[in-house]
Amino acid sequence: MPTSLSGYAMDLVSLTIAYLLAIPIGLDREREEHSAGVRTFPIVAIACCGLTLLVKNIGGTSDAYSRVLQGLVTGIGFVGGGAILKDRGMVSGTATAASVWSIGIVGAAVGLGAYHVAVGLSLFNYISLVYSRRFKTRILSPLDRGTPLADD
Repeated sequence: MPTSLSGYAMDLVSLTIAYLLAIPIGLDREREEHSAGVRTFPIVAIACCGLTLLVKNIGGTSDAYSRVLQGLVTGIGFVGGGAILKDRGMVSGTATAASVWSIGIVGAAVGLGAYHVAVGLSLFNYISLVYSRRFKTRILSPLDRGTPLADD
């Protein structure tokens, strides 16, 4: 457990950072009207961060961290799996599911103090969601229809 007010404050800062890193991804998924969005992503991030902080605060061993991280990876995979939908032979929601899984790792990284990893994961996740959508609509969609690429 944190032994001082500054230790408690640092835990709150970590939870806040995890929350804030999840917001842009949640907003993107919400804007695209996916099953997980601006509420789900921050909750996943702070839950993973919080669990990691708990192990850290009780003086967990490397084995304890390993078991917690294994559980997080499995549990977040289950949550993300709920975002995958199949309708008339079409599968959707895989990017949202992968993003839920990624944001869980962001939360765990913040909890472990690996802020650079958390920021990098969050940033690359967001960039992938936004720019891959543009790539798909501008480059791949015309190829699927057999039409020439339009000049912008």
